[in-house]
Amino acid sequence: MSQPYVKLDIQNEVGYIEFFHPAHNSLPGDILAKLAQTITDAGTNDDIKVIVLKSGGDRTFCAGASFNELININDAATGKVFFSGFANVINAMRKCPKFIIGRVQGKTVGGGVGLAASTDYCMASKFAAIKLSELNIGIGPFVVGPAIERKMGLSAMSQIAIDANSFYPADWAQQKGLYTQVYDSTEALDEAVKATAEHLCTYNPEAIKEMKAIFWKGTEDWDTLLAERAATSGTLVLSEFTKEKLKTYK
Repeated sequence: MSQPYVKLDIQNEVGYIEFFHPAHNSLPGDILAKLAQTITDAGTNDDIKVIVLKSGGDRTFCAGASFNELININDAATGKVFFSGFANVINAMRKCPKFIIGRVQGKTVGGGVGLAASTDYCMASKFAAIKLSELNIGIGPFVVGPAIERKMGLSAMSQIAIDANSFYPADWAQQKGLYTQVYDSTEALDEAVKATAEHLCTYNPEAIKEMKAIFWKGTEDWDTLLAERAATSGTLVLSEFTKEKLKTYK
């Protein structure tokens, strides 16, 4: 399991969407684009009633965006495209008419926290600590911020955005509303995710669609909002401060 991928596996009317990248599941633009499209396609697939979003590997759910791509951004247009990767996935999840269950088995950073926050029902292991590290390199969690604020509230989002060096434990994330349940092992998590997803498949799909629309009410402007946020990040990443910071990661 060394090559990046996005795959869809359908079992008992549950669509399991899994992404993977060998660099701690940090996601480059092509993988993010494929993930957004896979979510969109699953939303219109009549063989799928509920979606589970998961990642490959054990230790990290998602380490955010690809640092290799970030370091090589040299103009604002490229920067906007780069930061639009997570925006497009979040908007695909928002627009999907089916419930998306998050399965977070390990640490998640930056954009990965945004993915977890954009699921409709997120379940995690006790190893699923979270961190927003963007301020460390002179940018901020602008694209994922609305999704995180929507799920956890402005106070919790601003706390982890400002305290950019710290991992916050899974039980803290549960208390703040990001995770619905936290399990002691990945095995227990997987059993619970499977049971929850298959149970949700017994409900009326039309009711689920209407409920999801209610849950996401007030986010109708996110196509524009997240694009604007991506442009902000794309400009900041060109600043001298950030360029100097990024040199330390080469």
